[in-house]
Amino acid sequence: MKQYWNKQTCVILLKVGHVAPKDKSMKPCVKFKKLHPEASLPTRGTAQSAGMDLRSNIAVTIYPGEAELVKTGIAMSLPPGFEGQVRPRSGLALRHRITVLNSPGTIDSDFRGEVGVILINHGDTPFGVLPGDRIAQLVIAEVCDPFVVEVDTLDETERGTGGFGSTGK
Repeated sequence: MKQYWNKQTCVILLKVGHVAPKDKSMKPCVKFKKLHPEASLPTRGTAQSAGMDLRSNIAVTIYPGEAELVKTGIAMSLPPGFEGQVRPRSGLALRHRITVLNSPGTIDSDFRGEVGVILINHGDTPFGVLPGDRIAQLVIAEVCDPFVVEVDTLDETERGTGGFGSTGK
């Protein structure tokens, strides 16, 4: 069963295989819970933004070369078959060299704990984070649940075993 949002209500629809709903107005229903009264729910910068902004719920200083777990004060419930991808904000990366350390971070559909973002400071000066600051983006994506099959040989491809720059610049 997959949960989808259609206008104001969440409805349960049976999803067969990986076929998307024919009604493009149907969207996954992602539920958020504030764990702290001052926490902010994720928001989109524009109507067509791929990611929703995640905001800090704490004050922390991230020193050069160091990483900190920045709490958001929210928990979430994703429908089965979906994940939350925590990605860096381009402005923080460009202007302050702050990024998400394990990018993209993955929030599994069965996780119900507080959403945290591991930020690292690649810059030369300490970076202060205040409650309410936008610290990362959350992108909701469908996850494929493949069959895992062990084989003795793999099919041949033009690329073969070449990797790490083998296709050129």
